[in-house]
Parts: sequence; structure tokens; C-alpha cells
Amino acid sequence: MRCVTRLLSCLATVLALLPALPAPAQTGAGTGQAAPRMRFTEQVVMLPKAAIPSRIDLEATVFKPPGEGPFPLVVINHGKAPGRPFTQGRARFPAQSAEFLRRGYVVVLPMRQGFARSGGAYVGGSCDIESNGMMQADDVVATLDYMATLPYIDMERIVVIGQSQGGLTTMAFSTISYPGVRGVVNFAGGLRNLNCADWEDRLVDTFASYGSAARYPSLWVYGDNDSYWPVPLPGRMFNAYKAQARGEAANARLFDVGEFANDSHRLFSAREGIPLWVPEVAAFFHSLGLPFETGS
Repeated sequence: MRCVTRLLSCLATVLALLPALPAPAQTGAGTGQAAPRMRFTEQVVMLPKAAIPSRIDLEATVFKPPGEGPFPLVVINHGKAPGRPFTQGRARFPAQSAEFLRRGYVVVLPMRQGFARSGGAYVGGSCDIESNGMMQADDVVATLDYMATLPYIDMERIVVIGQSQGGLTTMAFSTISYPGVRGVVNFAGGLRNLNCADWEDRLVDTFASYGSAARYPSLWVYGDNDSYWPVPLPGRMFNAYKAQARGEAANARLFDVGEFANDSHRLFSAREGIPLWVPEVAAFFHSLGLPFETGS
């Protein structure tokens, strides 16, 4: 397989065999059968991001289904694990990525600045949550600029997804006009800084500000026993956003999963959460005019 060389250092390309995954939840379009095994291409790349005083590179994983394409694109933005960001492992979300791969999507998972092998310093520590999200969103823009150089990507059909801090990043990105982006999905997004006494109010205000500038339809997925966002905080964040959203962004929906295992913050990252969110994501993709058959 030929690696694209434009401002790129190709680290590794491998063929991997997906493990058997849990079947999607039974729906009218579903079969209730376990997903078949499939082959896909996994490539680890260092993609360029313009920065001052010099360019930095971001580590990213690109999963590609079989075939020549062009394929629609899903971007998955990771959260922040405990500890120092540069020690955090490369995000893959293999079972979650598989749900998109087997439906014909390319999946890219960028490690933001300061995480894993990505260059630059981690942006964090401040009580200015709104600015933090916008700086993180710059890495999503750099990722899409790189993906546009790949001949097998359909840059007219893009969905951006994020989990935890990656969800905040995704909603910050929703304020940026980028051609081809159809919608965004926020799984338990936010930023918790207990050093800021009013961090919950700041988080609500941040989402209100994002809502006033947002450009895309969105699906929000939160639960009632989230260890990061206690009830009623998820509803406050969503309602603040929704009250300010206009145009396409006003098409925003909150899916409350209730209680999930011992912590609904893990809904996206836990394999057992997949049957809960796949039908909701499928319906959202269909509303965007994108394919996502729950029984495929």
C-alpha cells in the first residue's frame, strides 16, 4: 500500500482482523446476529499542523475498509485519560471504529497536541473552557486538511464524533465552517477542572457560546450516572446550547441513556455500550442523508 507523502511520515501499515463484536440492538432493520469478521487497513501517520513558531505533527490512526472508495469519513476525537497526556496511548477504539468501517466509512482518530506522540504542549489547566475547546478544535481542522489529500476519501460526507474532552472538542469544532461536514456527535462531552470553583457554570456557558455560533446538526449522548457530569448538568449544558443554536445547528437532540453499568461516562468506550448507541447514531446519520444500516 502506497503511503501519501505530502508532509507525512508514515509510521506503520498493517492488515488487522477484527474480533467478533456484539450484535447491534434489535431493530426493524437489524438482524440480531453478531457482526461478521472483516479485514481493514490500519495506518498510523504523523499529519502536519501549522503552528507558531514552527509546524508540529499530530499522531493519527486511519482505518480504511476494503475497496478503492471514495468512502465517507468519520473523525473520532478521544478523551483525556488520568495522568500526563504524553503518556496516553494512541486512541484506536477498535470495536467502536468497526461499527463505521463495516458500514463503508473511513475512520480517523487524531491524537491532539501534546497527547501520545503528537508534538506541541497539551492545552489545559485554565478555567477558560471555551478557549480550551477552540484550541483543541484546531487539531480537527488539521486532521481534515490532511484527510482531504487522500484519494479514497469522499470529503463531501463527513461526520465528527467526540467522547469526553473529545466531545467538547467536537462541539467547539461545530462552530467552524468546514466544507463537507454533515453533522457532529457528542458522547459525554465536557471538561472538568475542580481547581475552578465554578467549573460547572463555566461549562454551561461554554456550550451556550458554542451554540450561538454552531453550524451543524448534532446528537448528544449522556447518561444519568456519569462520574464526570452529575445530573442535572448534562441537561443544563444541552439546553444552554439549544437555546442559542440557529439554522442547521438548531437540529440538536439529546439522547439520555439513563444509567449505564457503573458509569455512563464509559458508554462510548465500553464494548457493551455499542448496542445502546448504534441505533441512535444510525437514525442521526440517516437524518443527514448518510448510509448507516443497523443490520449491515
